[in-house]
Amino acid sequence: MAMNKGRKPALWRLGLLAGVSAAVLSPPTLAAEKAAAQDQIQEVIITAQKRAENVQDVPIAVSTFSAEALQGKGIDDVQRIGGLAPNVTLDAGSPFSGSTSVLSASIRGIGQDDFAFNLDPGVGVYVDGIYLARTVGANSDLMDVDHIEVLKGPQGTLFGRNTIGGAISIVTRQPAEDYHATASITGGSLNRIDVGASADIPLSDTLFSTITVSSKRRDGYQQVVPYPGAAGTVTDTAPFSRSGSGTSDTQGGQNSQTVRAKLFWKGPGRVTDTLVADYTQEDQSATPNSLLGTVTGGGLSALYNACVTLPVATLNAISGVGGNPNFTNLCTVPRAVVGTALTTGPRLTFGNQFLTGDIDKTYGNGLSFSRLQSYGVANTLDWELGEDLDLKSITAYRRLLWRTGMDADGSPLTIAELSFSMDQHQTSQEFQLTGKAFDGRLHFVNGLYFFNEGGNLHDYVTFDEGLLQLDGPNNLDTTSVAAYSHLNYQLTDRIGLTLGGRYTWEHKTFEGFQSDLNGLNYKISGCYPVSEACRAALGFPVAGQPLRYYPAGVNTKDFYIFTPRLGAEYHLTDDVMAYTSWSKGFKSGSWTTRLSNPLGTAPGFGPEKAETVELGVKSELLDRHLRLNVAGFHTDYTGIQLNFQEGVSPTLHNAGDAEIWGGEVEAQAVLGGGFTLDGTLGYLHARYTSVDPRVVGVTLDSRLPKTPDLKFSISPAYTADLANGASLRFTVDYTHTNPMYNDTANTALLERQSTNVVNASVTYTTADERWQATVGGSNITNDRYLTTGNENDAAGVIFGTYSPPAQWYATLKYKY
Repeated sequence: MAMNKGRKPALWRLGLLAGVSAAVLSPPTLAAEKAAAQDQIQEVIITAQKRAENVQDVPIAVSTFSAEALQGKGIDDVQRIGGLAPNVTLDAGSPFSGSTSVLSASIRGIGQDDFAFNLDPGVGVYVDGIYLARTVGANSDLMDVDHIEVLKGPQGTLFGRNTIGGAISIVTRQPAEDYHATASITGGSLNRIDVGASADIPLSDTLFSTITVSSKRRDGYQQVVPYPGAAGTVTDTAPFSRSGSGTSDTQGGQNSQTVRAKLFWKGPGRVTDTLVADYTQEDQSATPNSLLGTVTGGGLSALYNACVTLPVATLNAISGVGGNPNFTNLCTVPRAVVGTALTTGPRLTFGNQFLTGDIDKTYGNGLSFSRLQSYGVANTLDWELGEDLDLKSITAYRRLLWRTGMDADGSPLTIAELSFSMDQHQTSQEFQLTGKAFDGRLHFVNGLYFFNEGGNLHDYVTFDEGLLQLDGPNNLDTTSVAAYSHLNYQLTDRIGLTLGGRYTWEHKTFEGFQSDLNGLNYKISGCYPVSEACRAALGFPVAGQPLRYYPAGVNTKDFYIFTPRLGAEYHLTDDVMAYTSWSKGFKSGSWTTRLSNPLGTAPGFGPEKAETVELGVKSELLDRHLRLNVAGFHTDYTGIQLNFQEGVSPTLHNAGDAEIWGGEVEAQAVLGGGFTLDGTLGYLHARYTSVDPRVVGVTLDSRLPKTPDLKFSISPAYTADLANGASLRFTVDYTHTNPMYNDTANTALLERQSTNVVNASVTYTTADERWQATVGGSNITNDRYLTTGNENDAAGVIFGTYSPPAQWYATLKYKY
């Protein structure tokens, strides 16, 4: 059958071609291919516009990472690619999640640094076209990956809601048509043992399969040490309400296992079908947590210290404190197992005596666990209706079960014990019609998308030895339906125009049940024991449920939003393209699910919106020895959703608006003689243009969180061909990042100082490329910095998580 000149192969053909080539080329051909690869920059195929294209022809700022590059640099999860992508900040964990499976992502100053179910991410993460709706589990294992695409700026037309900052698209490898297998083992610092294996198994002439397994284990790097002043004192006699139990001698460890299976079927005619199933489990200690400071001059911590230091007679003699004639009521705390009064026995006070002075040691011996189960199944049916028309159906179901617990106060007391449980499920269906028309001048993508997500997040938060015991089950459900179209028309061989738009309808429901099991509001007011009369007087909204903060009933929100894209590109030469674009994106609104006082209505917040203008140049110069891509942009960022501490509760508000402008440069150079050099540069100027006057702690002079103004990386590499046909490859990655704030309030103790991170590796590959051995180190200069943190003055704690120390690793890999 005749093929149209210039027609690009379907995605499955590209995947099979890559797999077959690696398996059947003879050693001399492999050597020739290797030499050619070292002589020129190779073409990179991506699917940012829902079709296979050379990255240099896509008028979008995109950072790409191949499987070989990821493996050579020892990058094994999503978070670590952030160091090599300009204007991208990726952290494992958020302020009080206690879990490295949570991905805190920000691109060009827009993202989300929280895991709560009511909050949507600002950067969408996709695996084989399937959207991961939660930040929990988004820091996924990069096993058997073909490549990763990081798309910058609003992707509202093709990717939809919650890609207001950008999108991270992970594309896994397709099964090959012949038998092929790999196995690897990695050992390293902190008793690290990683094992991985993958096998391509042809089941028939038309049915092919791949199964991949991975296991990662590593001890924690923060030691839990005994507090020397705890002997002979009462610290914790019985547990409070929690999402689970579990402690650890170290924090920051890893214990996760993942399996993925794929079936690829070449049906009759032009039909193919890919069925994927995956399962991940995690059972490890919580993220490290360092107590950075205490606030004991007021709030709950001052009350707690009074309760444990003043004699009972003195407490009973106090009157008029908070209107409570019997101060002892405040110091009486019911527990989940037994009732215990804080004034029983000598107890430790809380203060700066629990600052260890060592970021890798903590006195916090409370909860420390992160347990995750994540699994899903997806089916992609691809039907080539004709030479220039393709219909694709992507159907997926995913389930997430998560339990986490952390000791945030860094002491043997229960001053800030945080634990959570999440049960989430999602279903999605997408239809894509792609093709060409008008003699190939028009490329089009039309699509319909359906998404439903439901489940619950349950907060179990105990402050100051139970003076406040927040228990917060919350039920949420989201349904989203969208239709979109993306058209690219070549006016001439040099000039192209892009027009796209997506219309989204979204329906959300929420019902909150958060309450205080200790009834602190009643005790402070002197209206205690709890009664219906007290409930009505204090404004608790539900009769018969005197501790419930939220009104009864289901709350609803509906959003109708159009996100367009306009663009133009001009090919100055075959190797140089200039482009411009204008695009919009949005992140969904919702409700605040954390309260510490009763309200008559559930407090909500509206969507975020971003409008971006971008100018860029993509070029391959010096006979394809230099790839140089440059982009500049301006973004109007409105309705910014940010966390603010209100009392003990981190709540969400639309804080105001901001202007963000900046630029980025990505360069790849083949210098000859086995030398290559990659480099990136990102600059951001992000400033508030207006701030909601009701928001405390943010002014026009405040900085957006997770937004450094300058970041650059340099990655030299050298490949030496040995006499026996083998090769040695040396790589170094250096990334400098200017200071940034980890929180909305720009807390000084939570500022991330300027960082300089260096990773390096040496890889030996045999002549037949079957064996590969790598020795490397991450953060070899031991540059430590805060990745996340929280200031809770009302509870009396300021705490944060530091990045891992310097580590070494050694990997042995075999290909069959």
